[in-house]
Amino acid sequence: MVFAVLFPGQGAQMKGMGTELFGRYPGITRFACDLLGYDLVALCRDNPDNRLARTEYTQPALFTVNALHMFERTHREEREPDFLLGHSLGEYNALLAAGAFDFETGLRLVQKRGELMASASGGGMTAVMDVPASRLLDMLGADGIEGIDLAGFNSPGQTVIAGPAEELRAAHDVFRRRGIRFAPLNVSAPFHSRYMEPARAEFERHLRRFTFREPTVPVIANVTGRPYARGSIVQTLCDQLVEPVRWVDSIRHLLAVDPRVTCEEIGGRALLRMVDRIRDDFVPDRLSEARN
Repeated sequence: MVFAVLFPGQGAQMKGMGTELFGRYPGITRFACDLLGYDLVALCRDNPDNRLARTEYTQPALFTVNALHMFERTHREEREPDFLLGHSLGEYNALLAAGAFDFETGLRLVQKRGELMASASGGGMTAVMDVPASRLLDMLGADGIEGIDLAGFNSPGQTVIAGPAEELRAAHDVFRRRGIRFAPLNVSAPFHSRYMEPARAEFERHLRRFTFREPTVPVIANVTGRPYARGSIVQTLCDQLVEPVRWVDSIRHLLAVDPRVTCEEIGGRALLRMVDRIRDDFVPDRLSEARN
């Protein structure tokens, strides 16, 4: 039976995360604090001024805590995964676990990514429930709203949109009139959309400074919903900033490989709930499509 390990992304952070791990990994913890230039333990324990909600702090903190959970799992000699995947930021932990780079490189990448994404502003993201993704943009376009992008396909019943604040407010009005459920997300910018292109260009220059290894375990990419192709890490991580998170396609790929696939989520259960909803909707004859 195929086994996959999943890593959560931004939104999974919470006050107190990592508390049980920092003391067991003092060397890694001190290294992370020194590299980042602030007390990561105090940040996660106390969340001063709600900094954990700020992207430039959220991403390095969550990457580090996810990594410590994975180190702990490895030390317990638990079952090795057949596949690794992460939701948005979590994909960096999947690549770390697959040996594509070491902890220091991953933390430097995530620190820069968080800074660039935090510098973007003037928009946001909204989760929309129970509207087929294929209908969303047509529906908004019919009301004259053209500046919205599809930013994430989390489950068959939940699609995330992103765009400038004014466009999102107009979209919310449309949803209210039509009785569509939606939930604005607590983010500062329209991530995973065309509006992140300036950040993508600068992040690519940063990524080119590093050397990456091919993953030793297949890592499913958010951008494609398929395992990383050889030599594609830089391009895929750049594209991830401006392309939607194809979580539904990623899980369907696992199900196509083995409909009985079992998954373990690092540090939570939100992704597992998405997996359950995708599994419920899965049609086994998608096998040939998922393998193409």
